[in-house]
Amino acid sequence: MLTSEQIERYAIDGFLAIEGFAGAGECSALADRASRIVEEWEPSTARSVFTTDEQTRHSDREFFDSASRIWCFFEERALDADGNLLVDKASSINKIGHAQHDLDGVFREFSYAPRLAEVADAVGMTDPRALQSMYIFKQPYIGGEVGCHQDAAFLYTDPITVIGFWFAIEDATIENGCLWAAPGGHRGPLRQRFMRDDLDDPARSQGTVFEALDHTPLPEPPPKGGTLVPLEVPRGTLVVLNGLLPHWSDVNRSGKSRHAYTLHCISGAAQYPDWNWLQRPADMPFHPLGSVPA
Repeated sequence: MLTSEQIERYAIDGFLAIEGFAGAGECSALADRASRIVEEWEPSTARSVFTTDEQTRHSDREFFDSASRIWCFFEERALDADGNLLVDKASSINKIGHAQHDLDGVFREFSYAPRLAEVADAVGMTDPRALQSMYIFKQPYIGGEVGCHQDAAFLYTDPITVIGFWFAIEDATIENGCLWAAPGGHRGPLRQRFMRDDLDDPARSQGTVFEALDHTPLPEPPPKGGTLVPLEVPRGTLVVLNGLLPHWSDVNRSGKSRHAYTLHCISGAAQYPDWNWLQRPADMPFHPLGSVPA
């Protein structure tokens, strides 16, 4: 699936873009299915928002429960101060998460295709297991910024093994909020861990906290910083992201959406702590890549 030059490039940069990985029909099928999920979804009175400020995230019950189900999260700018929609529902959703790769037939077939397991093997993953999935809409004009972060902060294992497989379902450009990444940044330290704090005293909990590990600053986004580079990629591209790689995406200021599907995987040989935010029931294990679960 990958050439030796691609494998070397991934080792140097911490990311790799593989154009044409998904066909136009596959992209359309995922987009159509995501639209149907949103259409059939009924929000609760809580109206959970996916906040793009990772330093102040408040994790509610719907966020935790989405580890083992399919749920939709609103854009911050889609709601007024009283929680009323400012746009129609189809244009208000930030993302769908976090178990559609196991619970929805269309996403399951795509996520467990053998070719993705081949890519995981080529970049050095041992016993790759599908951990979480997200369908990200990056809505026109209101698609929010996602601050510079490392995926391993949110999906921690010992040793660190998480890899993100990010699929461009639509063309990703600077104008509609493409990914930016820091080449070689995966060789730096993990800065923090995102941990549940409801294990001992749920009554006093905010749900999650950040534990600082290293005070090396993450790269500043443009125009302040100069180490992040834009990953402008066409529809159907797979971007492989090392879990320690700092990456960021800007607000979508254009009239075009930037749909993407992300599947995060970890090694089944690594330890997965019980303080990670994403916890599944015992009868819903993390399945290995390469064959569709029964």
